[in-house]
Amino acid sequence: MKSNPPQSFNELEQWLNQRRVTEIECLVPDLTGVARGKILPRGKFTEDRGMRLPQAVVAMGVTGVFPESGPYYDVIDPTDRDMQLRPDPSTVRIVPWATDPTAQVIHDCFDHAGKRVPFAPRSVLRHVCNLYEEMGLSPVVAPELEFYLTARNTDPNTLLKPPIGRSGRAETSRQAYSIDAVNEFDPLFEEIYDYCDQMELNVDTLIHEVGAGQMEINFFHGAPLDLADEVFFFKRTVREAALRHDMYATFMAKPIAGEPGSAMHVHQSIVERESGRNLFSQLDGTPSEAFYHYIGGLQRYIPAAMALVAPYVNSYRRLSRNTAAPINIEWGHDNRTVGIRSPIAVPQSRRLENRVIGADANPYVALAMTLACGYLGLKNKIAPKPEKKSDAYLSPYALPRTLGEALDWLRRESDLHEVLGREFITIYTEIKELEFEEFMKVISPWEREHLLLHV
Repeated sequence: MKSNPPQSFNELEQWLNQRRVTEIECLVPDLTGVARGKILPRGKFTEDRGMRLPQAVVAMGVTGVFPESGPYYDVIDPTDRDMQLRPDPSTVRIVPWATDPTAQVIHDCFDHAGKRVPFAPRSVLRHVCNLYEEMGLSPVVAPELEFYLTARNTDPNTLLKPPIGRSGRAETSRQAYSIDAVNEFDPLFEEIYDYCDQMELNVDTLIHEVGAGQMEINFFHGAPLDLADEVFFFKRTVREAALRHDMYATFMAKPIAGEPGSAMHVHQSIVERESGRNLFSQLDGTPSEAFYHYIGGLQRYIPAAMALVAPYVNSYRRLSRNTAAPINIEWGHDNRTVGIRSPIAVPQSRRLENRVIGADANPYVALAMTLACGYLGLKNKIAPKPEKKSDAYLSPYALPRTLGEALDWLRRESDLHEVLGREFITIYTEIKELEFEEFMKVISPWEREHLLLHV
């Protein structure tokens, strides 16, 4: 995390003064994780101490379309009312690629009565973290984020291709963990690390993943809201750096047919606030009951929550057998075929890895989802299924196969509505249903190839 970040508006002003900042990018993460907001001159930012935006700005889908009617407007005022956005001083970062000294600050959303907007993704994650705090607990998370580098592609009807590296050639085979394959893009990664250093993003290991042009970055562990902010900033940073090197960086779950999809694996543990002890381990070093209850919660609720972490029609193409992505919610020690993995670790570092989440998921929603499932497991003392010690791909599918199916499961799971907020679930499912309907209007090349003259 940042070293001594500003905690008040006055401290934020000092931070901006020290760096001679002249412009502020006032950001708010929307439902998809896109940065919305305004760019303000420094004087205007200091004078207003925030901004106003319509409620619907944080409640729109990836296509920018809104429902014409329905439950959506039981939550969103049909008169398109404003909300008040207040900066969170601790999130301020420099914008390293800007020409003039520019800062970026994430804002929180409030209504006119001063209450947090319950369907804003950052509010949802904060609420789930507060539930743990009420139990005297603190979640700790560490995301691992996969993404693809591709050649520039301005035509959506053209297939994506790996970019050209230093050698002048594109990857044509899979290069998992290859150092030389990473070095092909040294100039890009040096700039990414330089940007991350200037922004004080605590990225850890960079590796080449299985797919051609597929990379993975690991983050140091920390508090969920801080890590969600870092992933939000990192996605923006990588896309900007890639463009400057004449390529794209994409966090689509399945951008290239025949290649593995991209995930956001989330390592998670729970710490007792007073003692600092890992709740997942007993004093003798063995797994605790809470460890198993947390697994039970993940197994019980992840299937119903899949629409939150596989948010697009493309997301479900990743979740197929033998593609380094889970198809069920089995759990096991050091077993990468399961949806819930317990990595090798000493007792004080015992944790669980949720391998279901896609790289395309909103980081705030994704962390809220996995922590909500674990919270319900702890609260209701849910026993897990027996450990899977063999290949989980030999077990049946236990996750929804399409976005439409996932939305049906989410609508029926009232326990998740209680933890994540009914307003949020209403907004989310209405927007995703609209996206699904839009997709169903598109006729794919596969349909024309195999159905046009054969049915």
